[in-house]
Amino acid sequence: MPITARHPLLRRAGVLLAGAALAATALTATATATATTATATATTGAHNGAGPGPGPAAGASPERLPHGGRQKRPGDLVSAEPSVFRPTPTTTAEVTSWKITYRSTGALGRPNVVSGTLLVPEDGAGGPDRPRPLISYAVGTVGLGDQCAPSAGFPSGTTAEGGLIALLLARGWAVVVTDYEGLGTPGTHTYTVARSAGKAVLDAARAARRLPGAAGLGITADSPIGLMGYSQGGQSVSWAAQLQPFYAPELDIAGTVAGGTPSRLRFSELQEESPYGVAFTLMSLIGQDAAYPGLHLDRYLNETGRALAARMADGCLNENIAAGAAYSLPDITTSDPADSRYWQFRLGQQDLGGIAPRHPVFVYHGDADVLIPPQLGRELADAWCTRGAAVRTEIIPGADHLGAVRPGALMGADWLAGRFTGTPATGTCTT
Repeated sequence: MPITARHPLLRRAGVLLAGAALAATALTATATATATTATATATTGAHNGAGPGPGPAAGASPERLPHGGRQKRPGDLVSAEPSVFRPTPTTTAEVTSWKITYRSTGALGRPNVVSGTLLVPEDGAGGPDRPRPLISYAVGTVGLGDQCAPSAGFPSGTTAEGGLIALLLARGWAVVVTDYEGLGTPGTHTYTVARSAGKAVLDAARAARRLPGAAGLGITADSPIGLMGYSQGGQSVSWAAQLQPFYAPELDIAGTVAGGTPSRLRFSELQEESPYGVAFTLMSLIGQDAAYPGLHLDRYLNETGRALAARMADGCLNENIAAGAAYSLPDITTSDPADSRYWQFRLGQQDLGGIAPRHPVFVYHGDADVLIPPQLGRELADAWCTRGAAVRTEIIPGADHLGAVRPGALMGADWLAGRFTGTPATGTCTT
C-alpha cells in the first residue's frame, strides 16, 4: 500500500486494515449480506435464553474472579460482564455474550490487560461432555481510540466484521474476539505490533476457557480451537500460530485461517503517492512507539506531527484517514524514521515466516489486491512450507483486498470445519 510520497512506510505490508482500508462501509455491506442468512431474529443481549446466563455478574472485579491463590497467568480473566452482539445495525443474533478483560503479554514480555468479547450460540448444543469448537478471531484496522474497539461496536452492530463472525456462530461455534493491546484498555493501541497481537489472540482463547460456567456452554479443555483473521487480523493470527507452541502449548489449535496477510513491514525507498496521506503511516508509527518506547517517535515529529499524532491516537479509522489526508510524512517530521536502524530493527521483528506453525494453516489472498499484494501471501506460505508446516494456499482470482474477504472467509470456515471433525488436512506445498 503506498503510504507517502517520500518514504512509504510499510509498503507492501499495506495498511493492515479490517478488510476495509479503502472503506469500512464496503465490508459492512458484505457482512450485512452474510448476517442476513447467518443470524436469527431474536432480540440479542447478554443472554437471550429463558434461564439465567452462566458466568460472573456484570462488572465482576478481579477479586470476584478468584485465581485460587495461584500466581496470575496470561489468559486469566480480570472481569466479565454481560454484553450485546449485533452483527449489523439491522440484524440480531441468538447468542450469549460477555465483554471481558483478561491478562496477556506485550511485545517486550511485560504483562498487560486486554479487552475482548466472548460469544456463544444459544443453541443448547454445548455442555461439559459436548465440547464445541472455539474460534479466536482477530479483526483488522478499526483505528486507535478505545471507542473503535470491536467490543465497543458490537452492541450497536457497527463493528465491520460482525456479519462474518455471525457466520461462524451460525455453525454452532463459540467465538472470542480480542480488542488487541491498548484498544479498549488504558494505554495506546500497539497497532501493527504483531508479536503483541498474536499473544492477545492466544490469551483470548485461554480467557474463554476460564470463564466461570464456560464448560456448561461447551467451551472445555477438549474444545478444538481455530484462529481466524484478515489483513491486520491475518497478521495477528499468523503470529499467534507461530508463537503457540512456545507461548500457549496447552491450547489445542486445530487450524489457522489467515487472509490478506502483510507478512513483513518495511520502510521503502520507492516513490509512491498515497490517496490517504499520512494516516496509516502515522498510526503505524504510533503503534510501534507505544510498544517500544526506545523508538522516541516524538523526536522525529514537528509541531504539526505531534498535534496530528495526538488526534489520531484517539481516532477511529475513517476519522484518521480524513485527518491525515492532507499530509505526507515530510510534512509532519523533522527527520525521517526510515534513517534509523532501530526503527528498521523493530519493524523487522514483526516479519512472519521464520517459525513454522505446528498445526495446519489456510492462507488466502486476492490476486488483484494492490493494498497488500498477493506476493506477500505466497511468500508467507512458501516460508512456512519450507519449514515443514502443513499449508493450503488459495489465491482468489480477480479479488482485490475487499473482494477477497467474503469468499476467503467462506472457504476458510469450511476448511476449519474439516479440522474440527478430524479430517486430514490437504496442503498445497511443493517444497
